[in-house]
Amino acid sequence: MASPYPDGDREKVASKLPSALQQALKVRAAELSLDIQDAVEAAINDWRDSTSGGAEVDTAGARSFSTWLPPGLYEQFKETCTDRGVSYTQGLAQSIRGWLDANPSPRNGARGTDPERKIVGNQKGGVGKTAISAGIGEAYAEAGKRVLVVDFDPQGHLSEQLGVPQIEPDHDSLVSHMCGEGSGDLRDLVVEIKDPRFEKRLHVLPACFDGFLLDAKIAVVAMQKRGFQKEAALELALRPLEADYDVIIVDCPPSLGIAMDAALYYGRRRRGEAAGGSGVVFWLKLPWSAVGDGEDV
Repeated sequence: MASPYPDGDREKVASKLPSALQQALKVRAAELSLDIQDAVEAAINDWRDSTSGGAEVDTAGARSFSTWLPPGLYEQFKETCTDRGVSYTQGLAQSIRGWLDANPSPRNGARGTDPERKIVGNQKGGVGKTAISAGIGEAYAEAGKRVLVVDFDPQGHLSEQLGVPQIEPDHDSLVSHMCGEGSGDLRDLVVEIKDPRFEKRLHVLPACFDGFLLDAKIAVVAMQKRGFQKEAALELALRPLEADYDVIIVDCPPSLGIAMDAALYYGRRRRGEAAGGSGVVFWLKLPWSAVGDGEDV
């Protein structure tokens, strides 16, 4: 089924595609910085140009799938399906499978050791930091990135939202590693979020109650240890984990203290890093007179 595109240069096509192929298509298109509609267009054209189409794909459980294609392409695709004696669902599945095989994930090659670092912060509580941190992390993971979300707020709202218990006081934690007192591998504290959408790509480093004392602890360590850099404490603690992830997101406490200084330092754009990667996500709540309903912007 097709319907006109608002600008007239494409038409909406409704078909069916197995869930696994839909997810793989979404991830690969994101990795290659392509629109899904352009990827599907290329897949169908390549399939039609091939001599045989490809091996049969298991389409059991295929569900609704829609995209936008140039006018007439879907009718040509259906004619090719008829000529090859396959259903439209099978033809689309073979097209997408072939395109995925011909366009491998760039993550299969070499990658840098430094992930993108996203810092979500605001000195005010209750303005949506946790929701934004979780949303960004889930979106990146669903798009194929390996993501670590760090609950840097001792209130633990992010951990609670993701169903992960906080770390009890006086246990190994991010705080102890920031203060040079870690007794184990920080990787052992990371928890995988069990959700088929993320395919084991979304992890969280839980909050710890000791975080309420972090500013004081770091200040004491700075006085006791010559050369200890307070602002680099978070970076030094997380550095051993970075090779495992493409993106690290830090959900910060509502504070402007030493812990926040460390987070801001961690989120800086590093030498040689492309623009638009690491950085700080923050926003302001404007007064009623400015926006009419007190929205965050």
